[in-house]
Amino acid sequence: CILLLLGVGCARQKEMESSPPKVAGLADLPVLGLAPAWQMKDLDGNLVSSEQFKGKIVVVDFWATWCGPCKMEIPGYIEMTKKYGPEGLVIVGVSCDQAGPDIVKEFVVKNGMNYPVVMFDESVMAAFGGIEAIPTTFLIDRAGQVRDRKVGAEPTAEYEAKVLALLR
Repeated sequence: CILLLLGVGCARQKEMESSPPKVAGLADLPVLGLAPAWQMKDLDGNLVSSEQFKGKIVVVDFWATWCGPCKMEIPGYIEMTKKYGPEGLVIVGVSCDQAGPDIVKEFVVKNGMNYPVVMFDESVMAAFGGIEAIPTTFLIDRAGQVRDRKVGAEPTAEYEAKVLALLR
């Protein structure tokens, strides 16, 4: 399973380095279905739920501290949170690390992650349709509809265009 996770992420990393960013419009983002309701614990053990983010554009990113392509995307998520948080963008990092929250907390602090990070829950992963590889990221509109599901890393500019299509 780890080979599959690394293989998808690494293959997508090569695409990131060679493909020019595409600009998405709202029409380019199909409605993939209603996002599941979820509850997971943050790194301090507090409950975080999808209910807290109703009416916002939510990015749910399944990632891990050991995943190279996941780590490549984090600076872009930090910048998008700074730029678009006031407009209603929320990024939630769902750590798939099995070593526990202390390892993740250290990583979050070291990397200056400015968005909520929670620990994965198998039932939540299943509710999202299963996660075959990481990073796997869901973009959810203000009405709670999943508008994009990406497996593997994507250039920040390309993903930001999708976010902007929903924000504006």
